[in-house]
Amino acid sequence: MIDLVKEISLKDSIISLFEEKQAVIGKNDTPAIARRRQDAFSHFKKLGFPHTKMEKWRGTDLSKSLSVEYTHYLEPFQQDVDVENLFKCEVPNFETYLVTQLNGWYTYRNSALKTLPNGMIVGSLAKAFEVYPDLVNKHYAQYADDSSDGLIALNTAFAQDGIFIYVPDNVSVSDTVQMVNIIDHDQNLFVQARNLIVIGNNSKLTLVQCDDSIDHRVSFINSVTEVSIGENATLDHYKLQNKDEQSTVVNTIFFDQQAGSELSSNAISLNGGIIRNDTRVKLGGADCQANIYGLYLMDKDQHIDNQVFVDHASPHCDSNELFKGILDDHASGVFNGHVLVRKDAQKTNAYQKNKNILLSDKAVIDSKPFLEIYADDVKCSHGATVGQLDSEAMFYIRSRGISETNARMLLMYAFAAEVVNKITIPELRQRIDDMVKKRLRGELSICDQCVLHCSSQEKKIKFKIDMSKI
Repeated sequence: MIDLVKEISLKDSIISLFEEKQAVIGKNDTPAIARRRQDAFSHFKKLGFPHTKMEKWRGTDLSKSLSVEYTHYLEPFQQDVDVENLFKCEVPNFETYLVTQLNGWYTYRNSALKTLPNGMIVGSLAKAFEVYPDLVNKHYAQYADDSSDGLIALNTAFAQDGIFIYVPDNVSVSDTVQMVNIIDHDQNLFVQARNLIVIGNNSKLTLVQCDDSIDHRVSFINSVTEVSIGENATLDHYKLQNKDEQSTVVNTIFFDQQAGSELSSNAISLNGGIIRNDTRVKLGGADCQANIYGLYLMDKDQHIDNQVFVDHASPHCDSNELFKGILDDHASGVFNGHVLVRKDAQKTNAYQKNKNILLSDKAVIDSKPFLEIYADDVKCSHGATVGQLDSEAMFYIRSRGISETNARMLLMYAFAAEVVNKITIPELRQRIDDMVKKRLRGELSICDQCVLHCSSQEKKIKFKIDMSKI
């Protein structure tokens, strides 16, 4: 049940904070951004925080997270930092162009905004407000609708900094860009992370987003990312979440696709207290393609909520959704997939699929795939499955002399591998594959007799198994 007294109290304190610190919050605003911020603040005052009486929030209760007393970081603690010492990527041989946020503020060593030899601009969103106002105004807050979502409105009202990436037309970025959002503070932080990515026509970008905590204190990350994908452009996007159990992460990302563009987005959630991934895709031009994947492995009292909305606004577009989850103990999950096919979006192909394995009778999943179709020349399907491990497959594997524990892990790994194999970066795919294996068997378990051997292990035991039988 929602504690409305505490919810209202937090809402009132945030409203008071905005009114008192508005000059500090909006000190880098252009006139257009200032108007947008004020509109969003008005929307938040009206909407407040989401609660379980709202249809889209029935399965995710934020009342406990909203009962905490948070600190709002309105001034940068330290921006000129050594990023390499602050964050160590655990993916071996993974060469990336690293950009980081610390407690909601962009961090750098020499320059807040860089223009690379290929013309790509990378850096602080706050600095981009100042240096490229026309470019930012063209895209900022144009795709994220805050009129009906209190958390998006809150983010737009309080957003001060974040990561800005601009890829000019006809540029294929060879290096993977890795965006890392780091929380490191001795107080409980409420962070309004905001990112803007603009990919020009005929361009290509590979983007990896990571959430990381250093101090493991209670935190609430309300992140909004807007992505504009130009005509015939390609984006390969990954969202990696391996957070502590004290964190609440609400990650909302908007993809706006123009004609002929291609999007692949893959969210891998391995740990976290409360995680809500809200992915909204608009296929705004003909001949677009969008592939949205997700894998979530939850246990204890962890909660995952994946919301996907795909808007087929133009004809001859394809979309495909595949989300898989394994839940144990008292873990809970939500999948809400909504595909809208508009009247003029003929020749649409849209498919969505959600599959779940529950390892205990206390784990729960609420799966709602949904199609809303107003065109008649389409091919659309949706499906959801919730069950336990296949008993016949278990018998087949155990008949080959494999223990019950290892047989269970093999089945779970085979189930999860379909999504992991969608990762096109070999080094990242190998690392995520290892992390999934460790997560399935328990990170602290003894590995010698485990059939799921990570790439870093010297001793390998091979079992010849006909995986087609599983």
